[in-house]
Amino acid sequence: MAHGTLDGELAAIARRIDEIADADAHQLEALKTALLGRKAGALTAILRSVADLPPDDRRRIGSAANALKVRIEEALGARLKALADPGRQAGVDLTLPGRSTWRGALHPITQAVDEICDIFRELGFSRVVGPEAELEAYNFTKLNIPLDHPAADAHDTFYLGPGIVLRTHTSPMQARIMERFPPPIRIVVPGLCYRRDPFDPSHAPAFEQIEGLVVDEGVSFVDFKAAIDFFVRRFFGSGTRVRFRPSFFPFTEPSAEVDAQCQVCRGSGCPTCKQTGWMEIMGAGMVHPAVFEANGVDSERYTGYAFGMGPGRIAMVRHGIPDIRMYFQNDMRFLDQFVE
Repeated sequence: MAHGTLDGELAAIARRIDEIADADAHQLEALKTALLGRKAGALTAILRSVADLPPDDRRRIGSAANALKVRIEEALGARLKALADPGRQAGVDLTLPGRSTWRGALHPITQAVDEICDIFRELGFSRVVGPEAELEAYNFTKLNIPLDHPAADAHDTFYLGPGIVLRTHTSPMQARIMERFPPPIRIVVPGLCYRRDPFDPSHAPAFEQIEGLVVDEGVSFVDFKAAIDFFVRRFFGSGTRVRFRPSFFPFTEPSAEVDAQCQVCRGSGCPTCKQTGWMEIMGAGMVHPAVFEANGVDSERYTGYAFGMGPGRIAMVRHGIPDIRMYFQNDMRFLDQFVE
């Protein structure tokens, strides 16, 4: 090996010493192996070749290589010490009180979605998802909602193009599932929905919803009430009261609004429940025969029930949250309360 080449290699090795000061533990070990390793170390190879050099070059190259080895070992030792005591090297006073750190966690609405789906899984429901950009037919007409209904108006619904909308509810999955699978059907469908609602204490233009659907022979309103009562008592507590009020939805008949006992005042009346003692948690009812017929299910043979709830609003009822906008403000003082 020519001594001129050795001089260049020594200079290249010397330049790599600067890398040691910023290396992490893994990089430091790699540098040590690359420079001083017994088999493939660059400086080790040079030291082995010194014996084959002419006497004058042997002394000069050998002396320079040994000095460089000392510099490398000192740099490696200093970096190891720094990695073992990062506070001292960074000028940090380790006697100061520690600062608390934010812990990552699921958003409270996500927690509510998972818990609700888990409760219904105990009743045999499967969790499914569907598209957020939906065909007008699935969002409206297959659910017995005519296109001249106010809900289908552009004032209430986001249209992406002719016949395509951002879904206004998770109910389109009722139609999609009934088209694809024969009864018995037992599903819950969580997902984001979109409406042209004002952003106020009780409304948001984008919100989570959970749809439920049961289709089978002999399903009655009694089965529906039993399932919802089971859910309310599991989610809010065994002593929570529940009531069903007559209502109207195009895709269910008969229809009902479901109220749970206010969790803030326990039914005595407060500003949160507007002094009623009750909080509305979902709309529901028996599946309308027209919905069955529109989706290829024999309405003479099968019956079923459906429900739609907002997990954000349900979590508000449970925790006594007065304003739905608090979910979207990313205030860690608020969100940290829900870290499990």
